[in-house]
Amino acid sequence: MNLTTKETDLVFSNMADLSYGYGSNELRRRVGLKLLDLLGAQYFASYVWNNSQNAFCDRVSINMSDDNLGAYEQYFQYCDPITPVLQRRRKATSVSEIMPRSRFERTEFFNDFLANDGLHFGVNFYAYSGGTNIGDLRIWRGKNKEDFSHRELEILDAIGPGFTNAMRSALARETTAQGKVDLVSALEQAATGAMLTAREKEICAAVLAGLSDQQIAARYGISFTTVRSHLKHIYGKLGISGRTQLLSRVITH
Repeated sequence: MNLTTKETDLVFSNMADLSYGYGSNELRRRVGLKLLDLLGAQYFASYVWNNSQNAFCDRVSINMSDDNLGAYEQYFQYCDPITPVLQRRRKATSVSEIMPRSRFERTEFFNDFLANDGLHFGVNFYAYSGGTNIGDLRIWRGKNKEDFSHRELEILDAIGPGFTNAMRSALARETTAQGKVDLVSALEQAATGAMLTAREKEICAAVLAGLSDQQIAARYGISFTTVRSHLKHIYGKLGISGRTQLLSRVITH
């Protein structure tokens, strides 16, 4: 895919934000601003799916009415004809890919919610950690614009993995900060039950704090290969297949 000079600059700037270590809300706000510029769109919203509430929560938005989004959170998300389908996609998907335009414009969701803020053409990307939806990117254009092209969806898809990794790390850090004592206690119990070694327990804590394998190696003065070997043993002892399952396994141990 060939990018213009402006597109290249915005993509690299976005990637810098994704690697900086922002909190989940600030991260999504910064990504949203650059995506609007990159994709020539006007409206942005982002939510994190809450399994216990069975609802989208923790809103970040740009150029959208708080009152209108409040109506979405209280009512329209429960009669939304497009988002549940888009949410199941593991790639950037335009609304027109899942519902014909003529049908979409006859829905209550469009006429009483989206059109109130001038939203007409949309594309969504949903980030997943394992089977959990950990954040999304909802980008919209107004009536006087054109629908998103296949090329633009490819650009968003190229940014998607970086967004997913950044959200995974941000949420892990925030979970640790918000419940540090409980998480430490839970890790101690899990480590004892699974007979983790002291080093394996340290590496578990580092993973829960959002550190990459390279960062863990640097922190403890060991090789990248040794980190991977420790993680393999940890996963085996805890009965999980990867780091995305570690937090839920420790908490529910």
